[in-house]
Amino acid sequence: MMHGPVPDQKDHSEAATGNPLVAALGRTLALCNSVIVVFAALALIAACVILSYSVLGRALFHSPNYWQDEAAVFLLVGATFMTAAYVQGQRGHIGIEAFVGLMSPLANRIRLWLVDVASLLFCAFFAWKSWTLAHEAYVDGQVSNSMWSPPLAIPYVLMALGMTLLCLQILLQIIIPFAGASRR
Repeated sequence: MMHGPVPDQKDHSEAATGNPLVAALGRTLALCNSVIVVFAALALIAACVILSYSVLGRALFHSPNYWQDEAAVFLLVGATFMTAAYVQGQRGHIGIEAFVGLMSPLANRIRLWLVDVASLLFCAFFAWKSWTLAHEAYVDGQVSNSMWSPPLAIPYVLMALGMTLLCLQILLQIIIPFAGASRR
């Protein structure tokens, strides 16, 4: 498991300073991710409050709940997918680093680049499918099967936006070595 930067990686604050376009993309994405993290934290708190209210309402007042579970799920889906780019920017996803010590620094850089390319391909496919699901849900007016019936386009758009941001973050990490800066 990876608990910090790989030895051949430097602090991301220095990344991509050689290319103004890449540096601007990195700063913009970092700012966007920072704002999203704040809203995701609020969404997690809101989900906790909603679920606590749901449990207490059922236990104490025997009142039915029609919307609490789905509202909490929508908030959790949004928080999970929208913060994926932030986590990737910190290289906080779980990674198995069994070969780092066995490989040369050049081989490790190539390995990281290949993993990033494979991750980008998977995430791009996931983002594309999420956008098609969101479009279909919006056009067809799809709603959930509960009494509350919120539109399904909401979680699909959150998934699609989050995966698109993740693709941008991974793409940035792929092009940074070609911009003359160290990778993170």
